[in-house]
Amino acid sequence: MIKSFLILISLQIFLIASEQIILVVSDNFKSPKAFLECYEGKKQVFNTIEVNIGKNGMGWGLGKLNLKHDNSQPIKIEGDKKAPAGVFNLTDIYGYKKSNSYNLPYLHATKELICVDDVDSKYYNRIIKTTSLPKSFEYMKRDDNQYELGIVVSHNKEAVKGRGSCIFMHVQKSEDAPTAGCTAMTLENLKKIALWLEKEKKPILIQIPKSSADEIKRLYPNLKNSKLLN
Repeated sequence: MIKSFLILISLQIFLIASEQIILVVSDNFKSPKAFLECYEGKKQVFNTIEVNIGKNGMGWGLGKLNLKHDNSQPIKIEGDKKAPAGVFNLTDIYGYKKSNSYNLPYLHATKELICVDDVDSKYYNRIIKTTSLPKSFEYMKRDDNQYELGIVVSHNKEAVKGRGSCIFMHVQKSEDAPTAGCTAMTLENLKKIALWLEKEKKPILIQIPKSSADEIKRLYPNLKNSKLLN
């Protein structure tokens, strides 16, 4: 009894430690659209916005918590064009500009900075600076503005082979353009969110289909009044 109580208390402390939460909720696993809210403690900051997610919706990813799911629900794998569902740390911000005023570690996206999606590479699912290119990768400095600013989502941190790589929150291609697995929005909204994030507040992304709303409200009671979860 005492042991179970201590485990419960430890879990609550672990969850509460995340003072900043970005909540993204879609109608179901197949939808390429979702809505986003930002929370600091119990308070929602900014207005709710619509975002684009994976072309093929969502699949369960590998994050900091194992949320309940059954075998009938999709799993995120490399190249499936699904955004990862789950709870993930937000670790870094990247962008085309050399200087910045953000409160998360910043990666200057040059032509030498790449993210590796080659499942056979020892650098799989890592952002590295190199001129020795692996078989498959993506440049962090693109010829368009989609990576002009981005937030790194810590999905598949242990780089499990084939479970998905290079997941970001970035600038949308257009208003209704789905992504290959990331979460996209306007530059204006992304910049506002990026400036708000603080490393000391351990920001996280909770990204789920509506069917997981009750579990999130149980794990994160500060979100119980979210319109997206009700």
